Amino acid sequence: MIRVLLVDDQALIRGGFRALLEIEDDIEVVAEAANGERGVALAAEHRPDVALVDVQMPVMDGIEATRLIAADPRLSGVHVVILTNYGLDEYVFNALRAGACGFMVKDTEPEDLVQGVRVAARGDALLSPAITRRLIGEYVARRPEPAPEGLDMLTKREREVTVLVARGLSNDEIAAHMVISPATAKTHVSRVLAKLHVRDRAQLVVFAYESGLVSPRRG
Repeated sequence: MIRVLLVDDQALIRGGFRALLEIEDDIEVVAEAANGERGVALAAEHRPDVALVDVQMPVMDGIEATRLIAADPRLSGVHVVILTNYGLDEYVFNALRAGACGFMVKDTEPEDLVQGVRVAARGDALLSPAITRRLIGEYVARRPEPAPEGLDMLTKREREVTVLVARGLSNDEIAAHMVISPATAKTHVSRVLAKLHVRDRAQLVVFAYESGLVSPRRG
């Protein structure tokens, strides 16, 4: 059973998402919160598999709530998915940097919402490669920042894996591209995450763009 926490200041949104999700036999909504502060508290109380978190809320916004959840080692199993009205904005990028595993627009189709929750619960990044390249590319172009440390610790093979993750490839697709087994591909990805001290694949995508390893033009 996939356990979900809903964090949104609009009761109508929460009610609609609950109704859509609880139709499914393998999904249960365990709690709801109307602001980020309450959402963090409920995440600690219920330890859900997935937290669907709105960006703009009173008391505490979704970005700060995501940062607090991601920073708490007790909540390492909570995968935050950011909810946005717009799809592409700085809030989404900041949320990814804070520790979110992906994002969805609020008017997504019901089947996409359900699939997104399942993808996030598995620990996979909920990111469309095309949207991710545009989102991160535009943000990095507007706000150049010092490259993050850690790139020099990666072997040539691990850099290749990082590029493929940033392009949106799954472990199976990475294995096919590199002519290795899926288990070996998974091991490479896990080793890269450990070396860079990043939480998940979404964080690795952000690192790949911020470090310059991948760019919107050649990524």
